[in-house]
Amino acid sequence: MAEKIVINKLGVDAQARVKYAQERRDAATYEPVKPAVQLGFIHNNVDCIGCRACEMACKDKNGLPPGPRFRRVMYIEGGTFPEVFAYKVNMSCNHCAEPACLPTCPTGAIWKRADNGVVDIDSTLCIGCRRCQAACPFGAPQFDPVENIVKKCNMCIDELEAGRKPYCVAACMMRVLDIGPIDQLRAGTWDTKAMVKGKDVPVRQVKHMASPLLTNPSIAFIAHPQGRVDVPPETGCIPTAGTSLETPCELKVRDDAPPAPAAAASKAAS
Repeated sequence: MAEKIVINKLGVDAQARVKYAQERRDAATYEPVKPAVQLGFIHNNVDCIGCRACEMACKDKNGLPPGPRFRRVMYIEGGTFPEVFAYKVNMSCNHCAEPACLPTCPTGAIWKRADNGVVDIDSTLCIGCRRCQAACPFGAPQFDPVENIVKKCNMCIDELEAGRKPYCVAACMMRVLDIGPIDQLRAGTWDTKAMVKGKDVPVRQVKHMASPLLTNPSIAFIAHPQGRVDVPPETGCIPTAGTSLETPCELKVRDDAPPAPAAAASKAAS
């Protein structure tokens, strides 16, 4: 049986703020906010031990009941003995450059901060319709059944404003989770213990993750060899770090790439 969705009724004060919030939403919808600095996460899939300290710190910080999890540690295992593998992928809200959740909110409760690019939510304006939850390709918005509203990671904005790092980052005993300017994280130039400069190559996507072309998420990974995303051979396209949506990968000729259909037809005709 389908779960019944209950829509909250906003109070008088919240109703008065809806018009402004909707205008803010519409402005961000048609021309996404370009923050002064876009902060993002980096996670080392190889060195993460899966202790879930980041998950617990996040739930404690935000006072979440059983069920919703802003940060999720996913265990990936596979292979056949003796060639077996295991690694972890750690993800929360990716504070996307073009968040899919933002334009779906009917009350304008979701907005993107202009100073650091954090995608935040005003829970006092949330009516519990869960449209944002359905729109997000990464499962970031979390429904709180106790309060009947949607909540999500805001990168511990209060900690950022106090000059500290988010609780999840501070709780990581292996220091495989960190934040920083996403352009520098992708380029491998940011000073962080989550990667080794000159050795580790950050990537934008790992297996079992939605395409970054959808929303341009602000996250980078040090991927496990078995977690790397293989580019379709027919494209002959090899991903590189620090690329943009307009140029998601660098075109190079691959020895194992088959010829393009037109070229193959021409060769067959000759």
